[in-house]
Amino acid sequence: MNQALTPRILQPGDMDPNWRWEGRLPAWGHTAVDFERRVDHDRLRRYRLSRAKDALKKSECGSLLLFDVNNIRYISGTKIGEWERDKMCRFCLLTGDDEPYVWDFGSAAVHHKKYADWLNPEHCRAGVVGMRGTIPPSFGLMKLYAEEIAGLIRDAGMSGMPVGVDYAETAMFFALQEAGINVVDGQQIMLSAREIKNTDEIQLLTQAAAMVDGVYHMIYEELKPGIRENDIVAMSNKMLYEMGSDDVEAINAISGERCNPHPHNFTDRYFRPGDQAFFDILQSYQGYRTCYYRTFNIGRATPAQNDAYVKCREWLDASIERIKPGVSTDKVAEVWPTAESLGFPNELAAFGLQFGHGLGLALHERPIISRAVSLDNPMEIKTGMVFALETYCPAADGYSAARIEEEVVVTDTGCEVISLFPAEELPIANRY
Repeated sequence: MNQALTPRILQPGDMDPNWRWEGRLPAWGHTAVDFERRVDHDRLRRYRLSRAKDALKKSECGSLLLFDVNNIRYISGTKIGEWERDKMCRFCLLTGDDEPYVWDFGSAAVHHKKYADWLNPEHCRAGVVGMRGTIPPSFGLMKLYAEEIAGLIRDAGMSGMPVGVDYAETAMFFALQEAGINVVDGQQIMLSAREIKNTDEIQLLTQAAAMVDGVYHMIYEELKPGIRENDIVAMSNKMLYEMGSDDVEAINAISGERCNPHPHNFTDRYFRPGDQAFFDILQSYQGYRTCYYRTFNIGRATPAQNDAYVKCREWLDASIERIKPGVSTDKVAEVWPTAESLGFPNELAAFGLQFGHGLGLALHERPIISRAVSLDNPMEIKTGMVFALETYCPAADGYSAARIEEEVVVTDTGCEVISLFPAEELPIANRY
């Protein structure tokens, strides 16, 4: 008998993150073996659902209705491909003590019933609402599912409590309200649940970072005149997918006079001797993301370029030194230079240049660290958080710039860096 036919009884131990801080964080192989305990996916799913249920119980809400695919994966352990990330075609309900309900795209619901045996098959349902408005509200699907959701919430005894919704199409909000549902912000509840990673999440984030270590070694070998920014992007995509990436979200490749101001993209520009160039690799392994910058020079570097790199590294190291449990994010942000000192009119204009952000199933989770938000609204750094810290320094020549980023795991006493391609000094590729 499928065990998912009966409700799962989550145990208090399911919320145990199972951290083992002795020694270096391991980066296990990516396959399953019988002679090492690597990622335990059953433990991972129980942990995530327990965290979500605990966060829900601590909130004002009785239910969570989720359209964000990261939240759907966190609660249900389901994913149907990167193509659905922006389609708003899937949704998930967590109400009271019930098992999660997942409405999925056509035959994906049938697939879940057959292969996702941690779910109640009766809770795996076919469904779609608006697909970003391409199915007009007048067709009636939003009304149909809003009423079905309201009925399930009522059956769970939660009809008198607010429902936290992460995001939805505007017309779906109206349909939920017309069905008698009191909609409130549910994204903050889910971000609270997701901010502390267990040992399996940390392992997946470390494995993802290890993949990027290898890509940066390839980039270091390939950087030379005659190669373009988009060539590096293509080679990196190929290598990452061959290594097992499930989504190369984006790769920034920025060189020469394009370094300042930072454009956050790539072009078909050829690398030239003496160029400063920086890259950001955003990809995921089993859903867990990287954000990992490195700066190189091609062939040679000027004193101004070296100075920019040294400053960028000093700001980054100063922030890493402050990372430990109990420290508030304002103490990290205050070691970074002001926007005005970098030539920007205010901190919002420089947002994202001196920056920290959580990593997990999404690229940006808690905590967000920035002078624009953290000085007045600090958050506590906690054991088990995983986030990226990134700094940027324009060079005195007016067009070059350095950008470095490290990914850190907050341990019981401090933090451990898991982005390991060498960046203590400016790497010069194919030195002349």
